[in-house]
Amino acid sequence: MRPTAIRPTVFRSVLATAAAALLLTSCGSGGTAPEPKGEAGQPDARASSAAPGGLPGISERFRKQIPDDTRQVVAVYGDGADRATATVVLYTKDGDGWKKRADWPAHNGKKGWTPDHHEDDKRSPVGVFTLTDAGGVLADPGPGGLPYTRSDAFAAPRTWAESHWHDFDLVIAIDYNRVKGTAPNDPTRPEGQSKGGSIWLHMDHGSGTSGCVSLSEQGMRHLLRTLEPDQHPVVVMGDRASLRA
Repeated sequence: MRPTAIRPTVFRSVLATAAAALLLTSCGSGGTAPEPKGEAGQPDARASSAAPGGLPGISERFRKQIPDDTRQVVAVYGDGADRATATVVLYTKDGDGWKKRADWPAHNGKKGWTPDHHEDDKRSPVGVFTLTDAGGVLADPGPGGLPYTRSDAFAAPRTWAESHWHDFDLVIAIDYNRVKGTAPNDPTRPEGQSKGGSIWLHMDHGSGTSGCVSLSEQGMRHLLRTLEPDQHPVVVMGDRASLRA
């Protein structure tokens, strides 16, 4: 469980403000018309009582990349390599198997998925990534959950379409080309600028992103209240064909 005190954010806010334009272009979209938004998912009460099993649709190649101590998996099943729609499913480990706990409709990069993500390619990276930090404009949904940094520096530029203004009200950083243990909007990219970064789970605006995964506010709040550092959560993400390969 996270301490009740919010992690200090003053220096992060200054850093994030200076780098805001760079960071937000990785995860948002300024002028596209939104597609129809799906209905928010609900926690799957029946799944919680089902017999434990494997992670559906995820190959041994990806399962081997999940750390042994991980007990929470957020799986993002993309509808196609070049499609922007997906489904997010939360699994928890029970004994030697996994149980589905909840699912939500989602969006990913507007051009689909890639195993070799680069800056501004408009595709989401395929792979297994840890989840260690969260934040946003809004207050921490708590109690529990990942370390959370609240800051107005997350706010999407008001030059973007109004439908995108609340994208980053709630954010979970995906640990792709970033430093763990820092606020999601920390601009440091250990593998270099060309590999992109600022890949987040964030609130949905109804259409594809520039590389992030977006879902409903309800879904984001559920994840932020549920994911725990001591459960070592990860996200397994990609189009369905890639995840099965």
